[in-house]
Amino acid sequence: MAIYTTACPRNCYSTCAFRVHVEDGRLRRIEPHEDNRATPGGACLKGLSYVERVHSPDRVLYPMRRRAGGDFERISWDEALGTIAEKLRELKADPGPQSVFYYSASGTKGIMNTVGRNFWRRYGGITATYGDLCWPAGLEATRLTLGDNKHSVPWDIAEARLIVLWGKNAAETNIHQMVFVDQALAEGGKLVVIDPRRTETAERASLLIQPRPGTDGALALAVAHLLAKDDRVDHGFIERHVFGYPEFAEMVEEYTPEWAADVTDVPARYIQELAEYFATIAPVTISPGYGMQRFANSGQTMRAMLALLAITGNIGAPGAGWVYANLQSHIFEKVKDPFAFYPPEEPDGVVRVSVSTARLGPDMLAQRDPPLRMAWVERGNPVTQNPETHTVLEAFRALDFRVVVEQFMTDTAREADIVLPAKTMFEQSDVIGAYWHHYIQLKQKVIEPPGAVKPESEVYKLLAERLAVREAADPAIFPSSDAEVDAFLEREMEPYPELTLERLKQGPVLTPGSEEVAYSDLVFPTPSGKIELVSAEATDRWGLDSLPRYSEPAESIRSGQASDPAVFPLHMLTPNTKNRIHSQFNNLKMISQFGDKPLAVMHPDDARGRGIGDGDRVRVFNQRGSIELEAQLDNGLKQGCVCVTNGWWISEGGTVNFLSAARETDMGYGAAFHENRVEVSAVGDAK
Repeated sequence: MAIYTTACPRNCYSTCAFRVHVEDGRLRRIEPHEDNRATPGGACLKGLSYVERVHSPDRVLYPMRRRAGGDFERISWDEALGTIAEKLRELKADPGPQSVFYYSASGTKGIMNTVGRNFWRRYGGITATYGDLCWPAGLEATRLTLGDNKHSVPWDIAEARLIVLWGKNAAETNIHQMVFVDQALAEGGKLVVIDPRRTETAERASLLIQPRPGTDGALALAVAHLLAKDDRVDHGFIERHVFGYPEFAEMVEEYTPEWAADVTDVPARYIQELAEYFATIAPVTISPGYGMQRFANSGQTMRAMLALLAITGNIGAPGAGWVYANLQSHIFEKVKDPFAFYPPEEPDGVVRVSVSTARLGPDMLAQRDPPLRMAWVERGNPVTQNPETHTVLEAFRALDFRVVVEQFMTDTAREADIVLPAKTMFEQSDVIGAYWHHYIQLKQKVIEPPGAVKPESEVYKLLAERLAVREAADPAIFPSSDAEVDAFLEREMEPYPELTLERLKQGPVLTPGSEEVAYSDLVFPTPSGKIELVSAEATDRWGLDSLPRYSEPAESIRSGQASDPAVFPLHMLTPNTKNRIHSQFNNLKMISQFGDKPLAVMHPDDARGRGIGDGDRVRVFNQRGSIELEAQLDNGLKQGCVCVTNGWWISEGGTVNFLSAARETDMGYGAAFHENRVEVSAVGDAK
């Protein structure tokens, strides 16, 4: 039995290192790899399920073509590539290459993903997306305030004496972080959880605050009001390292606890208690989740939260800081800002970056000169995961031709004309960074692809040959064999002598030049060279107030009269859950055996007023769509909310994006799809 070091490339905080046991060409066991100090306990249940995922009988192992009746038949690679190449030649000639839409998401990370961009640029141009579903409003807010997106090593949070997990259920979605949180608590630290749900994480907290969704900025500004009014700020730190405090202090005079209590539905005494914690406990770490930065007001919200650390001097010291997104290991991207992760506009304009990821369906339908005729989708499941599922389906079904590269027959794959089998992480080597810890890791090939599976880089090379792309034979652009892939990765790492494939095969390596304590030099790459509470760029680039003022979410119970039928009375929360990463993993028996199913979680008082009992079948609906699922009553959920975890496939019945809106955040081109007003009724009573 051979044992290999590898790392998980999923879109997850942990990016775990682990050892995998291989015997007779099959995965047999997955064990922890202690050299990654952020994840010494090893893989979660999802990671352990890779043994099933790789060898699942449901996996797509051969190219598949849709038949006239809607089902799929197996075809050869020659037929699949010939059909695709013929369509690409036809569309390039008329109406032009920009009629081809390229959609790639974050289902798996790695340097090898750049090969796709190499192909589409040489094809002659495409239409591509900008923005992101995940985190860009928070990235941009952090960049405007601190100048960069980085934070201290994960284990530094153990040095904090006040930890604020703001909209983050780390016990389920960042489980390795809780090890270090528990270490801090064992040393006398306090934990505050701010979340409309009473989660597993909240059970460890000294204080749980449950604001009305979308009002976190109001809460932060009210805390700042108390700190400024009572002169409990760090004047020395502010004078040396903060820009715009006088204007900020004047602004927060209007954000009283009483005002915030009305806006947030949080009693003023809890706001005062939170301010007391900030005033009397140090060091402080705030670790926000991604949920509250998926509102139309979310960039300003994140700036307001960051301001609490700035005015109390809790940046640049052990145990103090902002733990949101750590791009220190993203050394292979050219630019470390929210726009680094998308195909750039080509100088001659052939790559048309004109489809917002947040408005995927409407923007696809709106493309003209030329309109979209074909889509290529990889590493994503946009039918399930992007806002306005109805409109996304309409846009995909309006195309002439669709290719989806996938491991399983997801909702998006079922819309394809041709499905190409995708490799798993064990079937081609790659090098990955992370967005929580500082390590560079090797995801090395340990087994041969089963069936007729080909790595995407090989597929692109074969297509390039069929289309007579001049560089098709250049392994520096289209690596195919294992040796060519290794050489491709080594070239990418050449600027960093510490990084070689041989070294990475032994285990994770800390990113060269990374900082254990972020901003310990108190150098901030902003225009002023300081932490900016006033940002001219917020106005110039995004048309926002230079100060982080509060505004109501676009879809709010306060934005219309309560009697207006368009103002639905409940807010639908769509959080992540422990055993899935969005729409991945639940199709595996190892995960589904735990009985997880789509549920509409409601507060008993909300349910009682609608004649709904625990376990009843209910309809969750608004003006955009509806889903039917089982109700579950929970006193720990804030009244006025209903919670349905995201990622369920249409076939599983809980696809939350049937109800979400295609709307962007106030900055960063993020998706504001957490603003969802809905109503819930018993199925027999639904109108």
